[in-house]
Amino acid sequence: MSGDTNFYNGCETVKEFKVIERFFTQRGQARRDVELNIGDDCALVNPAINKSIAISCDTLVENVHFFADMPAKALGYKSLAVNLSDLAAMGAEPAWMTLAITLPEIDEDWLADFSDGLSEAAQYYGVALVGGDTTRGPKSITITINGQVPTGKALTRGGAKNGDWIYVTGTLGDSALGLDILRGKQNIEGEYGEYFIQRHYYPTPRVLAGQALRSLASSAIDLSDGFVSDIGHILKQSGVGAIVDVAQLPLSVAMQASVGSEQALGYALTGGEDYELLFTVPESQRGALETALAHSGVSFKQVGQVSTGDKLRLLQDGEPFSPQNYGFEHF
Repeated sequence: MSGDTNFYNGCETVKEFKVIERFFTQRGQARRDVELNIGDDCALVNPAINKSIAISCDTLVENVHFFADMPAKALGYKSLAVNLSDLAAMGAEPAWMTLAITLPEIDEDWLADFSDGLSEAAQYYGVALVGGDTTRGPKSITITINGQVPTGKALTRGGAKNGDWIYVTGTLGDSALGLDILRGKQNIEGEYGEYFIQRHYYPTPRVLAGQALRSLASSAIDLSDGFVSDIGHILKQSGVGAIVDVAQLPLSVAMQASVGSEQALGYALTGGEDYELLFTVPESQRGALETALAHSGVSFKQVGQVSTGDKLRLLQDGEPFSPQNYGFEHF
């Protein structure tokens, strides 16, 4: 955040620098590998020896990716969490990020809450905010995140082989149901209703699980657009097919208690924004999974197997199963 792009024109440029200094300077994790932080034309960082740099970028736009009344703290947290999930899918360790934030006006209360949410996630996952930009316009948040992974050890979408087993972490569909509650399409009150909304606002990037899978998984992806859409990326990149038993998809207690089984499977298969990990493991590594993931604090479940061909086959009680829709699309 060098201040090169004015938040306001003319003499009010100073407001941009005050925004940066008050709300974003020294708000991330302090890291020894950051040589020069916010305040100059560029940041300087020192990557570790024998590490590859993993880079990802996500933009969240108001009324496209989040509602205008989304709590600012939740937006700050989620803006970083969705990027962290990309690093998790490659087994990378989070390190540095830049933030470009566009706002129609300066709202100090909103900025304070947004900064708190962003800082909370950055501190927890060890990320340093090293630069970015502030501009005036329709509200949007863009974060570019950088992580490190041992050279040659990164997980990709392209390594699945016939016979590998398919797993997912956590539970599926909760975030999508939370979104439907916010949209007014579902009326679920009380503890479960709040749970779904919180799962939508505060996803948990599976960073430790991704790192634990580096020597075990043959491929991996994070579930952002929905199970059906995202497993399709693995199948395409790996040149394989898959058979998935939808009865094995992990559903939360809240999901099972709140909607019928068919609707629950629809959310799990196509809802999107779970930010869990979908990964494949060769038969030879299945026995090591539980030990490897024990320290990550996340549950995982086998849901299918990689097959020959290039198609995804969803089965329920041995019969073909068709989900209600096919995942989140940005346009």
